[in-house]
Amino acid sequence: MKPEIAQLCEAVRQEDIDGWLFYGFQHRDPISDSLLGIDISCVNTRRWFYILLPEPSQCIKICHAIESSILDHLPGKKTVYTSQSDLKHHLLELTGLTLAAQVSSDLPAISFLDCGTADLFRSAGVKLASSAVLLQKTYGVLDAAGIDSHNRTALHLYEIVRLVHLRLKGSFADNTKVFEGDIQKLILDEFSSRNLVTNHDPIVAAGKNSSDPHYSPVNQGSEIKHGKIVQIDLWAKEPDGIYADISWVFYTGKKVPSSAEKVFSLVCRARDLAVSAAGSGLSDGGISGFSIDEKVRSLIQKEKQNKFQLLHRTGHAIDTEAHGSGVNLDSVEFPDHRPLLPGSCFSVEPGLYGPSFGMRTEINCYVDLEGTVRVSGGPVQTQIETL
Repeated sequence: MKPEIAQLCEAVRQEDIDGWLFYGFQHRDPISDSLLGIDISCVNTRRWFYILLPEPSQCIKICHAIESSILDHLPGKKTVYTSQSDLKHHLLELTGLTLAAQVSSDLPAISFLDCGTADLFRSAGVKLASSAVLLQKTYGVLDAAGIDSHNRTALHLYEIVRLVHLRLKGSFADNTKVFEGDIQKLILDEFSSRNLVTNHDPIVAAGKNSSDPHYSPVNQGSEIKHGKIVQIDLWAKEPDGIYADISWVFYTGKKVPSSAEKVFSLVCRARDLAVSAAGSGLSDGGISGFSIDEKVRSLIQKEKQNKFQLLHRTGHAIDTEAHGSGVNLDSVEFPDHRPLLPGSCFSVEPGLYGPSFGMRTEINCYVDLEGTVRVSGGPVQTQIETL
């Protein structure tokens, strides 16, 4: 997944910039650490800068004297500073350059360069541009091994959904109490037995709790009672692999209320529209995450259900992080005008939330290396699953 320095230099050559600024202080920028191979366990109490230029041998390393070896594994010429005035003097050598950096007013997931350091470069006559496109091309797309890792995990998640269904069905058949925390533990135990890791416990939300998209049960959580919507959302990856992130909706009864069926029908049609729009847009020469989200919002707002709100974007990028650096399907929260590319991986999860319940249907898609949109994992949900 991680590109070599030569690949990063080639990406710079293809853009209308002079170089790419990487910066580290107390490991605040995980993207810089990852792309440059900086061990997060190493001491980083002083600022370092790596100016990646089109030729690897011409790259510039600026390090503090007491941590001068932190970039020794990278190509380029090293300059050492000991004071703020030293640093400012070295930065003047970059006057007139346009450097991409991890800055973006729209995409906080990639915006790690702090305002003070950005001002320091600008005062030295350096123009800063967002590295969003560079990150998408070098860090936010999957190679063949990454796609395989994502697909393997997606299959696991769909298998775990089936186990959740059996657990709920068994508890209600036996007339034994079952709590949100019980289902959450089942999912986490399955992650462990399948050698999957996650950055946060899965969502298990019953009844009114499902109105909160990021609800998380405390301890046992609420009892899952008869006649309730149950929303689950689970995400995980292989160690050092690629995340998968899906959701599923259950109803703890035999017949789903018509109000819930109408909401679920709409979010399913919105989900399928997003997949279709991505595929047709790529066939027509390209489509952005912004455009896909707009189409989904237009459908939902046109047929919006009474008292139900659209609270979040249609989808987010997926890579080694559950919310990755690639294209998001988003026109309102973090507007993302970047186009889908071969290797793009993303969730599709339109949702509607009301006073008594909420729901979303989340699947994952990726663009294969030939440019075709694929849905990963098992069959997508087309109706609310009953017990």
